[in-house]
Amino acid sequence: MKIKRIKKLKRKKKFNQNVNRKRLRDKLRKLPNIPCDEIKKEWEDTKSTHINLKDMGLAYDANQAVQIPNVKQEMLEKAKKILMESEDQSDNENVKTGATASKSYVANKLEAEAKAPRKRLLKLPKSQAEFLTYLIKQYGDDYKAMSRDKKNQYQLTWKQIRAKIKMFRGIPEQYKEYVESSNAQDES
Repeated sequence: MKIKRIKKLKRKKKFNQNVNRKRLRDKLRKLPNIPCDEIKKEWEDTKSTHINLKDMGLAYDANQAVQIPNVKQEMLEKAKKILMESEDQSDNENVKTGATASKSYVANKLEAEAKAPRKRLLKLPKSQAEFLTYLIKQYGDDYKAMSRDKKNQYQLTWKQIRAKIKMFRGIPEQYKEYVESSNAQDES
């Protein structure tokens, strides 16, 4: 068993001639590529990634920031609370100071941007939109009749057709064209 460990240690210490040490050093020193504009503006080159993110109020490691409770840790905390209650609380006061980030406005901007409503970029293909408009004009809301139509070449079930029509009605640009064209035909 000790022989295997020695071989592993020797294997790790072998010099790799295919690695360019200067290029590797430069790669490690290089700053990360930051796609977010808010973070890029406030980034300080002299500080490490971990400290920069901590100053902005962001988490470097999500697993440490939001830890999943461990049963063993919970039991230890309960035991500590029981011990603290039995002892005099005035002797052992635990004052937790919440370290606020100096650039917390960056995290606030990112949060506001994430909560802002997004413009829907989803559009159905023109052929599918035409097929759905044909079905709506022909059958109205009778989805079972739509599924038996000859133009239903993909043999969609009535539930699939209903879902597609619901999606079609949820896209205002395309559905508006259908409503306008049906109104124009009704007036003629």
